[in-house]
Amino acid sequence: MDSNKTIILITGATAGIGFETASLFATIPSYHTIIGARSVEKGEKAVSEISSKNPQGTISFVLIDVTDDASISAAASTIAKEFGRVDVLINNAGLISHAPSLRAQLRESFETNTIGAAVVSETFTPLLLKSSKAKMINISSGLGSISQTLDPKNPYYKAPVAAYMMSKAGLNMLTAYDYARLGDQGVKVWSFCPGYVVTGLSGTGEKGVQERIARGAKSPKESAEGLLAVVEGKRDADVGKFIRKDGVYGW
Repeated sequence: MDSNKTIILITGATAGIGFETASLFATIPSYHTIIGARSVEKGEKAVSEISSKNPQGTISFVLIDVTDDASISAAASTIAKEFGRVDVLINNAGLISHAPSLRAQLRESFETNTIGAAVVSETFTPLLLKSSKAKMINISSGLGSISQTLDPKNPYYKAPVAAYMMSKAGLNMLTAYDYARLGDQGVKVWSFCPGYVVTGLSGTGEKGVQERIARGAKSPKESAEGLLAVVEGKRDADVGKFIRKDGVYGW
């Protein structure tokens, strides 16, 4: 492995925004992208699919379940042995819970969207601190913005996904906390809203995908382009903020 390559880990990268981001990054010769997935089969399939497109960069897979501390630690050990550092950590793994009660939805949402990201960030901090260009990007949502939630002009005003909204607001606090914790050590941290795009986030299969398209969802490739701009340093002026592709959200 070329030691000059930018080492990028993306959790939950076998579909949707994570997959499209890995696919885009794989076109860049100076990047090595690590697809994080909790399924060996899906992770290896994603690597194979992206590699078959003759990428200019390099790509690999690491097994990581963000709801399992042992899995997170094992992934960090694997990456430490192989690469020695992480230059960019993208906390992308996320879900919208359809559990039968609010309590169950909150537990499921926070476990993946907030707690998982927090533990991954803490576990990989030593590897980020070994980088001279460390970046941490938490994939949030405009639905996690308190100011947006209180704005009647917001197109998603009163969106009926309370657990998801609260979990993403918690993720935004993680961003603020890690920026305060790590910013003076050279780690740049952002929350990033990928926009309303076509993903399998809701876990409702093709039906859910088609419903998102009908409501005007865009391609996740646009989200990938926005993330590339962050990695390339084009959003450094907004470090420590809650950004979207074309601007900044209020917390």
